[in-house]
Amino acid sequence: MAAGEYELALKAYYRSGGERGLNADTYSAIGSANLRLGRLGQAEELLRKAIDLDETFPAAWNNLGVVLMERREYGEAKLVFQRAFALDSGNSDEIRENLRLAIAKTDNPAYDSQQNYNFELVRRGNGRYLLLSTP
Repeated sequence: MAAGEYELALKAYYRSGGERGLNADTYSAIGSANLRLGRLGQAEELLRKAIDLDETFPAAWNNLGVVLMERREYGEAKLVFQRAFALDSGNSDEIRENLRLAIAKTDNPAYDSQQNYNFELVRRGNGRYLLLSTP
């Protein structure tokens, strides 16, 4: 993933899941790779499975929020980022920034409809990603 080889990472995650079994970390990693490949439906499904297995996994909640932001589901993304922020005890700058962006999108829908937003997903280590808006 760090090298930008998302297909290779995906294969490695599947191989690991086959060898060790699928757990929250594996589902989250596979979901994150699918997110980077633009497969939002698959990413969302896998990240939700990760959360079903471990509801206290802030990185999975954060990455699910990123998927929802990409799908322009700002209200649900805001709730998901709030959960990630609470589970992380507010320690993650990335989650805080993602939450701030989701709040801005939900609080000012007129602003959203007037502009075309582009987002960039930035890896911040340990399977966590930051969603940044780009000009």
